[in-house]
Amino acid sequence: MTSTSTPPSTPHSFQVDLRGLVDLLSHHLYSSPRVYVRELLQNAVDAITARHALDPAAEVRIRLSASAGRVTIEDSGIGLTAAEAHSLLATIGRSSKRGGDGTDLDEPGLEATRQEFLGQFGIGLLACFVVARQIRVVTRSARDPQAAPVEWLATDDGSYTVWELPHEARPEPGTTVVLEARPGATEWAAPAKVEELARDYGSLLPYDITFDDGEGGEPRPVTDRPAVWDRAFPTPAARRVALAGHCAQLFGFTPLDSIDLDLPVAGVRGVAYVLPEPTSPAHRAGHRVHLKGMLLTDRADNLLPDWAFFVRAVLDTDTLRPTASRENLYDDETLAAVRDALGARVRGWLAELAASDPERLAAFLQVHHLGVKSMARHDSELLGLMLPWLPFETSDGSMSLQEFAAAHTDIHFTRTVEEFRQIAPIAAAHGLGVINAGYTYDADLLALLPAVRPELKVTELDAGAVTERLDPVPTATELALAPFLATARTRLEAQGCDVVLRAFQPVSVPALYLDDRQARQERDRTAALESADSLWSGILGSLRGSAPRARLVLNHNNPLIRRIAALPDEALTGTAVESLYGQALLMSQRPLRPADSTLLNRAFLGLLEWATHSTDARDAQEDQK
Repeated sequence: MTSTSTPPSTPHSFQVDLRGLVDLLSHHLYSSPRVYVRELLQNAVDAITARHALDPAAEVRIRLSASAGRVTIEDSGIGLTAAEAHSLLATIGRSSKRGGDGTDLDEPGLEATRQEFLGQFGIGLLACFVVARQIRVVTRSARDPQAAPVEWLATDDGSYTVWELPHEARPEPGTTVVLEARPGATEWAAPAKVEELARDYGSLLPYDITFDDGEGGEPRPVTDRPAVWDRAFPTPAARRVALAGHCAQLFGFTPLDSIDLDLPVAGVRGVAYVLPEPTSPAHRAGHRVHLKGMLLTDRADNLLPDWAFFVRAVLDTDTLRPTASRENLYDDETLAAVRDALGARVRGWLAELAASDPERLAAFLQVHHLGVKSMARHDSELLGLMLPWLPFETSDGSMSLQEFAAAHTDIHFTRTVEEFRQIAPIAAAHGLGVINAGYTYDADLLALLPAVRPELKVTELDAGAVTERLDPVPTATELALAPFLATARTRLEAQGCDVVLRAFQPVSVPALYLDDRQARQERDRTAALESADSLWSGILGSLRGSAPRARLVLNHNNPLIRRIAALPDEALTGTAVESLYGQALLMSQRPLRPADSTLLNRAFLGLLEWATHSTDARDAQEDQK
């Protein structure tokens, strides 16, 4: 770019503290120096857009190259005059795309083109100082064919010079930008890195862009248009294969399925890929968003509703607003409306699967039923649609709500997995329909179930409901065992637990500990009352509930219970009952209170004492013989 020229003018200072600007861009605005390639591509594309508004038949040429710590980009765009170079290249906040200052947009036809520009914030080439020590621009204006070419040379010490060149220095309109990497930033100017970044940012840009690594080969294309979701394929199967390959290349996984995200009114086109592995509902997926073809971010976490955590999306838009760093989407009313519309597309895809392809839906739900349950909490129509498919853990086994409701019109549920696992075998044996609502979203869905199926009654499982389903023992038998039951109730009174006698299956379970939310609340109130002062004692005392307490249900079918009930020693009977209470409590996997731990220790030591005492007595009898 050397040529005979007029002597440089006196250096002019930037209208900004450049070193402070670079620090701001590097550490606060931009997440990485990699964005400098985006700035170069953006300026070139906007220059071509402006040139086409002026002359639709003008040549389109954007060529990027890198070698020996130098990055060059050349375009056949609108170019600049010397005055525009002074005004636009070195001033923060001023952009030829903004209008209102007598520049580009005052030309006929350019106002209508304004929305096609990528740049909005006027940072421009100065952002390239995050990697450059020097920036050289040689440009010639297409608006003023008589204006001489201009060279603009800036350095990272905060100064720049502008001078005019002979006409032969650049015969055609357009701009060439050359960056010289500063020490410590040469890795960002390596040919392989520049090409990688150019493809990442610019693959969907509207103009053909090529890259030259300086090794003498043919320039390679950077752009890859149209986007894969806009291409024509001979069959739907061929399109699915192409989309799966695109997902694997872009996100590193082969999707279960793909969902078209086509919102023409909102200027959005793209695709969502369904993850092949389950993921946490709390995971904020990073979606890939292009703005007018330029990659804006690959970490957009506000593009889709939170419940759609099972997809990764990639799309292009010309309506959504970027943040100042152009590395994420501005969360405004427009984005909220687009987010809702994209969520509706995902729901529509599920409805379509349910209606036409149940095998694919079943494969999806096997992996992502949590996501669908999350959606269904806020969408009764979707809940009704998914009832035949959503899996639940029930006392009859794993099945859908629709299958379970066909066998049980009265549905009970437990709020914890531990409570369900304790009661499930007994409930199944006695025809009690119980669903485990201890998993994420299940309790919410069961609360909504009567709105979808009014004939169903859904209630939380309580101790009384279970006890009523268990077989009572004959009255004569219960009267005969009254002393035993009195001893048992006396021993467990301090634990806030009643004792009842029933006959139930399976026989192998000697005792069942039944608890419910009301009983737990009453125990917590009682515990608080014991440690409260006089004022709080009065308040808590007034809140005393009438709900039943926890229950220890003894199984009269179990041989061990019968032997314990027949023990003649009342103290040993009490110790055995405490042991049964502790074993049932441990089987329920509930947290132990200090009083429960004390009881378990006492019962364990009491049984050891009885066992060793019995051994000593037998030994003494043997000695007497």
